[in-house]
Amino acid sequence: MSEPTATARADQLAALSALGEPTRRALYEHVAHAGRWISRDEAADALALERSTAAHHLDRLASDGLLETDYQRLSGKQGPGAGRPAKLYRRAGRDFDVTLPPRDYALAGMMLAEAVDRSRAERVDIAESIDAVAADEGRRLGAAIGDELRVARARTAASRRKVVFAVLERHGFEPRTGDDGTVVLRNCPFHQLAQQHTDLICGMNLEMLKAAIDNVGDIGLEARFEPEVGACCVTLRRVSTRP
Repeated sequence: MSEPTATARADQLAALSALGEPTRRALYEHVAHAGRWISRDEAADALALERSTAAHHLDRLASDGLLETDYQRLSGKQGPGAGRPAKLYRRAGRDFDVTLPPRDYALAGMMLAEAVDRSRAERVDIAESIDAVAADEGRRLGAAIGDELRVARARTAASRRKVVFAVLERHGFEPRTGDDGTVVLRNCPFHQLAQQHTDLICGMNLEMLKAAIDNVGDIGLEARFEPEVGACCVTLRRVSTRP
């Protein structure tokens, strides 16, 4: 799984909120539509703005990661007398994908595409391939959790669970522990897909989380398929950690 963080999500929200200012949004749309490097003067002339106003907003868009910048001599001349390079702007190649609550449809798409490729290459049933791919992804998530457990030096089941919950929170699952110790995952990162293709997506999600939890071990929890309205189809139930 990709590793979204609260800081990264906040940065993306801040960047997109910058487009709420009408002049800034108009400048962004002009640069994006041009599909090439745009100077401050060209942008100011296109929108009938003062150059200083255009420069301010363009630099704000660049600092938020919505535009990228470069310096070029527009005259094409080189050497003495060629003039100072102008600051230019164009749309950044960075993707912005912010959803509230957090979703990760890219991960679901990646796993399904990989499962189809594996099914064709290995000539295995597609359902078997999806389970295998989801389990592989779960083990990768479990390995990432394991790295954090070692850094945190978490040895007790309670301290290990705390680290697991922090990682699941960052991935958008929103774990909440009930009075009986059952952990409800209040958000499904694949919500819309799960609504339309419940058996497929929920089964994939279960295999992924089972593999992740099993890979971590010694936290006194196991993943179970227990659908609940408004929450993830998987819950984490308390089990004994003794052999």
